[in-house]
Amino acid sequence: MSYDFDLFVIGAGSGGVRAARFAAGFGAKVAVAESRYLGGTCVNVGCVPKKLLVYGAHFAEDFEHAKGFGWSLGQAGFDWATLIANKNREIERLNGIYRNLLVSSGVTLLDGHARLLDGHSVEVNGQRYSARHILIATGGWPHVPDIPGREHAIDSNQAFYLPELPKRVLVVGGGYIAVEFASIFHGLGTQTSLLYRGELFLRGFDGAVRRHLREELEKRGLDLQFNADIARIDKQADGSLLATLKDGRVLHTDCVFYATGRRPMLDNLGLENTGVDLDARGYIQVDELFQTSEPSILAIGDVIGRVQLTPVALAEGMAVARRLFKPQEYRPVDYRMIPTAVFSLPNIGTVGLSEEQAREEGYEVQVFESRFRPMKLSLTECQERTLMKLVVDADSDRVLGCHMVGPEAGEIIQGLAVALKAGASKQIFDETIGVHPTAAEEFVTMRTPVAS
Repeated sequence: MSYDFDLFVIGAGSGGVRAARFAAGFGAKVAVAESRYLGGTCVNVGCVPKKLLVYGAHFAEDFEHAKGFGWSLGQAGFDWATLIANKNREIERLNGIYRNLLVSSGVTLLDGHARLLDGHSVEVNGQRYSARHILIATGGWPHVPDIPGREHAIDSNQAFYLPELPKRVLVVGGGYIAVEFASIFHGLGTQTSLLYRGELFLRGFDGAVRRHLREELEKRGLDLQFNADIARIDKQADGSLLATLKDGRVLHTDCVFYATGRRPMLDNLGLENTGVDLDARGYIQVDELFQTSEPSILAIGDVIGRVQLTPVALAEGMAVARRLFKPQEYRPVDYRMIPTAVFSLPNIGTVGLSEEQAREEGYEVQVFESRFRPMKLSLTECQERTLMKLVVDADSDRVLGCHMVGPEAGEIIQGLAVALKAGASKQIFDETIGVHPTAAEEFVTMRTPVAS
């Protein structure tokens, strides 16, 4: 049977674009359908604009530190509208780049919502297309709990387009998005409270990292409220909000921002017309080859709910393109030793196992830790401290995990991820000469374990 396309990709986010471009490069006839914006969550309402806002929030700190180095600055002023306008212009530029990448690769780009008609057919803007393979890469969408007054809250998508910076904000959630946005709002001068229903945020990260970040955020004056959850939100006549907590307390604010998780974006996708199954959490169920229970349909990225990170979606998209159209170059995605960063202020960078995970997996663990005041702060009054931690297998001497809280943590951890991926031992770390004077050299100078 002949088809209109060898591969039809639904969703032009990071994973979908990568799969489409490389499949086309391998000689396949490829189409991509996208109903929102090119580049997906990361480019439009995720990693990229968030990092730009983090940079913006950091300047208040930089201005303060400059005094210790002899700089006399006038009264600094901040304009939210300027930051958002400049951010929007950069995102539009990136949207154009993604469009050019697809078109120049020979991909047919369809602007419209794609709906599955069966295992080999898709409808876009009333037009039916057939494909040998269909790849679902529709990503995720923010989830706001169904509580009274939820319509008065905003989510992470809306936060990037606020018309003005709120004077007071409640950030609800304990994941990396909540922590990052709490840092952004606080850094830009908003009176910020972070509410989390659990004992401590960033569940799944190393315990020392979580505790250290809590201490640093509290030093900066960020209001952290754990074991706290909102029962209802009421809007007042003056436009402000009252958030009633489950413990009976009432908090006054101008904005309630929910960062309490994301759901797979499956709305009006037509899965009921296919044999695609969902898992218990509502994500598309796939095997190790990203194959769904419908043989002709695959899925990657946030919509399958594995590791929801842009570089992982890129790797999954590449794996699908190679397996289908250039199998001699196929390599499975390795989900071990994936480095990641949380762009809170200060940053977190981590790769490998946490101390808790290593112990749960049965390793006899040695832990090396260092906490110090960065050299850059030595001429300032800032008392921020950096944490660096190595988790080592005492039997093999292999470094199992590497964790950092401090300036440029993500940049530093990226290099160390290569070492951990290669199976570096603690001895190799010890024998590596450091770059002096840097914070990063601390990772190769820790000699005495703090716990075993």
